[in-house]
Amino acid sequence: MKLYFTLLFSIICFCAISQKADNIIIITTDGFRWQEVFTGMDSAIANNKKYNQGDSAEIYKQYWSADPMVRRKKLMPFLWSTIENNGQIYGNRKLGNKIDNANPYWFSYPGYNEIFTGYPDTLVNSNSFPPNPNTNLLEFLNKHVKYKNKVAAFGAWDAFNRILNEERAKIPVYAAYDKTGGTNPTTKEQLMNSMMQDSYRAFGDEEVLDVFTHYNAINYLQTKKPRVLYIAYGETDEWAHSGHYKDYLHAATQVDKWIKDIWNYIQTDPFYKNKTALFITTDHGRGDAIKKEWTSHGHRIADCYQIWMAAMGPGIKAKGEVKENQQLYQKQFAQTMASLLGFTFTAKHPVADKIDLNK
Repeated sequence: MKLYFTLLFSIICFCAISQKADNIIIITTDGFRWQEVFTGMDSAIANNKKYNQGDSAEIYKQYWSADPMVRRKKLMPFLWSTIENNGQIYGNRKLGNKIDNANPYWFSYPGYNEIFTGYPDTLVNSNSFPPNPNTNLLEFLNKHVKYKNKVAAFGAWDAFNRILNEERAKIPVYAAYDKTGGTNPTTKEQLMNSMMQDSYRAFGDEEVLDVFTHYNAINYLQTKKPRVLYIAYGETDEWAHSGHYKDYLHAATQVDKWIKDIWNYIQTDPFYKNKTALFITTDHGRGDAIKKEWTSHGHRIADCYQIWMAAMGPGIKAKGEVKENQQLYQKQFAQTMASLLGFTFTAKHPVADKIDLNK
């Protein structure tokens, strides 16, 4: 009898671990460094008057501890509690756990292309690159019956219309100041559209504040019930380019809070509860070896190919911070996400192998 229950328990555990997700929510926060993810606020940057916006006292009060484990949790409390306890977090190079861009450019369009196509195409070499010729995971999934017309993307940056090739992919991509609701928006959509159009354009016409991207995406999640939803936040990159370290940290903490809100919502909605995976990452890193280069990235910045990744949900074993000495690449993300839904992502171009999150 004891052997029977042992076997039964093993089978139940195996099935729980092996379960595939029905849905996935993919989240990126642009240009957010692994250094802050794993060690929290960088005092060398925070102490520099050029970057602390004249108020290092505020960010020290909110984010500082002598212990990097405490610092990182102050910055991203949901990542370093719920996701650490129930999912996997990769990219702590201090432990030898490395994830790199495979593309040689280390900026946004090539990075997002690599994330979603699994192919670090060297021809994709500019942020002004035209509509992406490579097949992305979202359009691949949209061709399957279960996911047809159940895939959508929301991005703060207007380039996402081209990166995801909205016209060819035939999925809705709401980028920058794109209005939601089509020709017959709800009262709520009308209000959000008006607020967005009348908002302060801190980054010009190419990029909207993250708050609008987030709440438009959440409204879509709650009302349209997509099975695949991509949300791309941008302020971590914009504030870093501006040299505003305080705003950069605040933007990261806000993204962490929004991820918590998304997770709490899907865990209370029967359509999503225990059937939905989260996949969180970034498009590129930033400089660190030379501290003043934290504001920049691109192939001239020696260490900004270094990135990170986190995931939680069905089909993802609870391992917490992955401390294994290994080398992974951004090009593996597309197949990894496809595998969480039970698919093998194929395209005319090469697609890199998955990272096995279930072992």
